[in-house]
This record gives sequence, structure tokens and C-alpha cells, in this order.
Amino acid sequence: MKPIATVQSLSPQLTPFSDDVSALERDGYLTLPDLLSGHELNTLQTELEPWLQRTPRCEGDFYGWKTTRVGALLSKAPMVQHLAMNPRILAIADALLKPSCDCIQLNLTQATRVHPGEQAQAPHRDEEMWPWPTSGRHWLINVMWAVSDFTSDNGATRLWPGSHRAQLDRGVPEDESIAGEMNAGSALVFLGSLTHSAGANLTTAPRTGIIVSYCLGWLKTYENQFLAYPREVARCFPERLQRLIGYQIHRPNLGGWEGQDPARYLEEDRGPFPHADALTPEIAAQLRALYQEPTSAGG
Repeated sequence: MKPIATVQSLSPQLTPFSDDVSALERDGYLTLPDLLSGHELNTLQTELEPWLQRTPRCEGDFYGWKTTRVGALLSKAPMVQHLAMNPRILAIADALLKPSCDCIQLNLTQATRVHPGEQAQAPHRDEEMWPWPTSGRHWLINVMWAVSDFTSDNGATRLWPGSHRAQLDRGVPEDESIAGEMNAGSALVFLGSLTHSAGANLTTAPRTGIIVSYCLGWLKTYENQFLAYPREVARCFPERLQRLIGYQIHRPNLGGWEGQDPARYLEEDRGPFPHADALTPEIAAQLRALYQEPTSAGG
């Protein structure tokens, strides 16, 4: 499997994002219109459709009973690699998440098709996955990519503006929410601490989106990336994408393999290797100051 050309051709120049971050901090959400070209959108739709057709509908009051969900999209629909590595969105995720971690990681990729007759999802926050208060820090950034047009009638994501600054209330009135309406090819970015839900589909046609989310590098991810993209799949991804899905050590010394950065697991040489420190600059400086000259250490 080879990375798609659009991933390789992404410009290294990041779009200025200070206004994006300010809007997210203020409102909890941001719409980025028309990020995909017509060709990219058509390719995405073509790659995704067979998986949506063959996958059974969900079973559960949270996932929905008239909704289809498909995960592990980086290999099933390779155009999603382009979405996951969008420079503007990565810049936003880095700005909001990296103050609390050494590196960010991909939390999941998931296609969601809300079929006609589906009821509105219960209000929730995706940071509920981790049973610990976030204390005002950002743990998760969500991006909903519109594969079809999102409207208030066909199940567009419902958002409660400013709710990231209040306690979660599942009984929050729907009339206090807004619909994340957008054209196909656009993206809705929102904080993991923002109360939201999938809307009810009152039309006769499905609405389809793709969720790409990013979280702190030391959290357990929603989607097990190593099962979704094992070695033989991940080794064909661009290096930046390999690291985003977890083939990357989180300093200090978290998530290693055989004492090495797990990126080495994708290489042909399987060791054995020496255990090598992966420390933050601050910890490395503290240890150098503590040990004025080389010494052996057990442990």
C-alpha cells in the first residue's frame, strides 16, 4: 500500500491560525469552509462508499440505531490520510494540545452516516472517555469533515456554543444549540470539552461525515491504532502519519518498544537493542546536573 499523492504534495507552509485558535477558545467550535477540492471530495466519496454499504448499522443508544459507523479509515479510504495531515488543522491541534503533552496523537478516524429517521443523539462531550477532570486543559480536538452537505434537517452536528466553560448537562435545551451546517468538503473543528450531538435526520437522504480527532500523546486512544494499522500497514504510511498513530515515543520514556522509539518496530532490523533514554530536555538537564560524571545505574 502506497501513500496517496495528495499526502506527499501537502505544502509545508502552515496557514496562519491565531484567529482559528481564538475562535475555538471563545466559542468551542470553528467552521473551515471548502477545504477539499472537487476532485478530492469525489475521491473520498468513492473510496468510502463500499465500506458504508457493507457495514451493518450501529446498535446502541449512543451510537444510534439508524447510523452506520466505519473506523480505521487511513487504509480503507486512503484520502483520509490527507484529512488527518491537513496543515492548518494540525497547527490548531498542536497549539491547543501540546502545552499538556510532548507530542499529540491521532485519536480516531471514523465515518458516520446518519440515515433518514435517526433521532438526535444525546448531548455529550468526547472527553468523557477519560474518567478524570481536565481542569481547564484541552485533551481532545475533534474535526468533522462533511462528505455530504450538512443541514439542520439532515442530522448536522448540534453544538452548544460556550458549553466547554460549564458543567456537562445532558438535559441542556436543544433550542440553545446551533446546527453545524456546512457544504460537502468543509470541516467543523470543535473542542472535546464542548457539549454536542449528532442531529436528527428529518429528510429522505442520509448525511455522511468523517470524524478525525487528535488527543494528548499520553492518553489511551478511542481507536486502538496498532490494531487498526499493524506493522505491515503502518510501514507504508508517511513518517508524520506513522508518528501520529502512535509509532512514536512520548518523552519521558512512555510507550517505547524494546527500549527504543516504536518507530524502529517498522524497520527490518528487529534488534535486540539497548534501552536508550528518551527524556525531555528539562529532565535530561536535571540528571546531567545530578551526575557530574558518568556512572552506572541499575534498575
